[in-house]
Amino acid sequence: VTLVESGGGLVQAGGSLRLSCAASERPYSSSVMAWFRQTPGKEREFVALIRWGSGTTYYGDSMKGRSTISRDKPKNAMYLQMHSLKSEDAAVYYCSKGREFSSSPGQYDYWGQGTQVTVSS
Repeated sequence: VTLVESGGGLVQAGGSLRLSCAASERPYSSSVMAWFRQTPGKEREFVALIRWGSGTTYYGDSMKGRSTISRDKPKNAMYLQMHSLKSEDAAVYYCSKGREFSSSPGQYDYWGQGTQVTVSS
């Protein structure tokens, strides 16, 4: 499976951005797709996940209330709508695919190349 993120870029603080993740093949219903983010020198941080089949979601504390994860089954795509962005949200955002409903990056088998989000103050 290949995952390709897009939608990153430069946004002003307080602004919004939508990230997309395209999967090369349809995930299984039991699959879990997730967004993580990482800044230099720090560990990869969990943002949100979604169970592909049921659409059940779970959010990490970092962007809870300021983001919405969703998926489009026919397009094999996942999205992360972010709003009220802060300077500390600047990071490389990664799309991932796994089998467990988990916020641990070690539970994910496939990763995209990442998309950079920069927030200007």
